[in-house]
Amino acid sequence: MSEFVYRNKEELLYSQRVAQLSKALWRVIEKDWQCWIKPYDLNINEHHILTITYYMKGASVSDVAKYGSMHVSTAFNFSKKLEERGLLTFSKRDDDKRNTYIEITEQGKELIDEANRHYFDTSHAVLEGSVKMKELYGRFPEFLEMTAIVRNIYGNEFIETLEQSFQSLSHTLDVIDQEVHHSELMKEA
Repeated sequence: MSEFVYRNKEELLYSQRVAQLSKALWRVIEKDWQCWIKPYDLNINEHHILTITYYMKGASVSDVAKYGSMHVSTAFNFSKKLEERGLLTFSKRDDDKRNTYIEITEQGKELIDEANRHYFDTSHAVLEGSVKMKELYGRFPEFLEMTAIVRNIYGNEFIETLEQSFQSLSHTLDVIDQEVHHSELMKEA
């Protein structure tokens, strides 16, 4: 009996620790994210939808909901608002009439690129809180255990898609960095 109680206690404490730490992190992430995208007249869901469709090179509404961790109706409704602003387009595919697909427009890509260029114009508490770890260990935390938990919940495809979107973001940031560097060289000449 005592082993059963201990196991339940351990599991409850673990669950509560994860919940409280996640909530604390989300609170600062949400605040920082909102401050970052405020100049672009976007909310977090809209920004998330734009980035998902940008880095996935288009996606179904269902995929946007899945990878954006939001309800399908949320993904659809916010996507409609973005379509009205000319940032997304909706389409059906000949081979898949059931799903609605979303593509980011050039105007939407430009908006995301512009927001990325100005990322450091606002503060980012999680980043600032992680810098000391980078200075100490030479790299930012990798969240291997958290990634494993998410993989166990959502599956390999979810994590692989996230990793592909991070690689795409990294490539886009390299291009932006080259453009900025080229622009600075032209000013010096």
